[in-house]
Amino acid sequence: MKILLACCSGMSTSLLVEKMKEAAAKKGIDCEIWAVSQDKAEEEMEKADIVLLGPQMRFLKYKLEEKAKEIGIPVDVIEPIAYGRCDGEAVLNKAMELIKK
Repeated sequence: MKILLACCSGMSTSLLVEKMKEAAAKKGIDCEIWAVSQDKAEEEMEKADIVLLGPQMRFLKYKLEEKAKEIGIPVDVIEPIAYGRCDGEAVLNKAMELIKK
């Protein structure tokens, strides 16, 4: 499973990425999780199974959904509470749920 997180500069999600990796390791889930800035999201999404946007980037969802449909992957916005709390497990669970749909 390959999970791409996108935010303003790619830095604010770095802690969340680490928390998600920890949660995946605890569950025995093999996955690749990385973060990029908004200007690299469209190019990087071709390597991903899902794109999750930081809450502050929700305005990009509709733009990225067009390309995501071509690739066949979901795009969603991370819940603000999970993002603010850096709840890697909650964000990982959401990603897995969306990929299964």
